[in-house]
Amino acid sequence: MIKISLAIFLLLIIPTSSFVFAEHIFNSEAYAQYLDISQIESKKVTFTFDEKSYDIYYGYRGSLDSMGSDEQYPILSSMNINEERKSIEIVMEDVPEKTDFWVRTPEDVLYADGEKFKVLVDGVDTRYDLMKFPNDYVVGFVISEDTKNIEIIGTRVIPEFGAYSVLILGITILGLVYFTHKFSFGNSLPRIN
Repeated sequence: MIKISLAIFLLLIIPTSSFVFAEHIFNSEAYAQYLDISQIESKKVTFTFDEKSYDIYYGYRGSLDSMGSDEQYPILSSMNINEERKSIEIVMEDVPEKTDFWVRTPEDVLYADGEKFKVLVDGVDTRYDLMKFPNDYVVGFVISEDTKNIEIIGTRVIPEFGAYSVLILGITILGLVYFTHKFSFGNSLPRIN
């Protein structure tokens, strides 16, 4: 009888619902992207466009087998967005030896139709590996000791035309149409028959 009473008591105090709601504890919008091991162990460059930040992660070798070793890694000098060429330009300061290099970029920053990027290493078209995440691309390729300039080219890069640019262009066109209808300059010119 004591065992049955104890079992009923435990069933009453243990929640039987299989659903857990934690919206009151965690703000779901604050955790937009979960970090994976490549992001934790890599370096990043942050770009800000239209008051929104974008992180581009980069790293070497692509695996954790060399963690804790005394190997020298390449040193990245700069990373920039080239709007005209729709690309990410990377300048290397030092590459001690031939190695794998990868860049993880959100598709909002750099996008290629059909996932067909073009990778130039010191001006030479280079083969690459591509891995797709839900909102990111990882482009990986091999760089040699004398590598200085890397360019990853897509078909769209931010900032393309932001919402403000399109709005200003639309207002300007509407203003010109209104102005030309209201003040017609063609009627005041002499006509040649």
